[in-house]
Amino acid sequence: MIITQTPLRISFAGGLTDFADFYEREDGLVVSAAIDKYIFVIINERFDDRIYINYSKREAVDHPDEIEHDLIREALRLTGVTRGVEITTLTDIPSEGSGLGSSSSITVGLLNALYTYCGNPQPTEKLARDACEIEIERCAQPIGKQDQYIAAYGGLCGFTFRPGGVEVERLGLADGHADRLSESLMLFYTNKTRKAETILREQKANMTGKFALVKEIKSVAQSARSALAAGEIDRMGELLDRGWNWKYKMSGLVSNEEIDTMYRKARDAGATGGKVCGAGGGGFLLLCCPEPSRSRVRDALSEYRELPFNLERDGTKVIFNMRRRVTK
Repeated sequence: MIITQTPLRISFAGGLTDFADFYEREDGLVVSAAIDKYIFVIINERFDDRIYINYSKREAVDHPDEIEHDLIREALRLTGVTRGVEITTLTDIPSEGSGLGSSSSITVGLLNALYTYCGNPQPTEKLARDACEIEIERCAQPIGKQDQYIAAYGGLCGFTFRPGGVEVERLGLADGHADRLSESLMLFYTNKTRKAETILREQKANMTGKFALVKEIKSVAQSARSALAAGEIDRMGELLDRGWNWKYKMSGLVSNEEIDTMYRKARDAGATGGKVCGAGGGGFLLLCCPEPSRSRVRDALSEYRELPFNLERDGTKVIFNMRRRVTK
């Protein structure tokens, strides 16, 4: 039996610059952080030759080609596992439509588990790269590369995207600044989920005509990276707000009247800025709320569920390994 633990994430700035449509013209940049909410993947050898899969539904098939779950199907194909295995995925929060990068965390954690199950553990870079291949190339998802990389590496990172690869920069904060950052951030569930694919396809289609807007989003990411490096945590709220406004101009689907009202209530209560996580349109609202505004924001958004969290230093990792023989 193999069990992997892979973090979810929050993104501070730079989303859309991790799309090939952008970084093939100029370098992309995303600043993001892993959080202590996780996807768990459990892989166990079966005595028979069938493949059993447990997620929000259950599948039992004879060959990977029969699997409905596209990420699991392609991960099995990529790693060469073809029979006699049971795969279970568990998550700390409902994964679909959360905006916290759960699909990529599932893919990265699954690859980590499968490679370990085969007795062939892979380095972090390959896990991220293979996850990108599965989601973007094999499954043709209209997404970028940031989620796969932060799930694999964890921590607080700046990712530079180029046609030739991804540069990973660990953004180490001085003593006390990491705690200040973590303590100033709050997540609230908007009570809505959304299909990220619809929003992302529109944003991707708008990329050429609105390339200048995406460059502004990149500029916010550059400022966020500089602010964090300098320990200027108080600037993060304003930068979140600026990036959110640029993203809104890329597609009106990223928000709606209820989310706008929710955000306005938070700002009136003292939040210095925020954004809807991921593609937008639902999921979780990330807010920057330095003390003493946190209690006021919590009261203002009392009808919404708060998700307490901390930043997570580690990326995907194997937390249980009792490997026996493996027959592909």
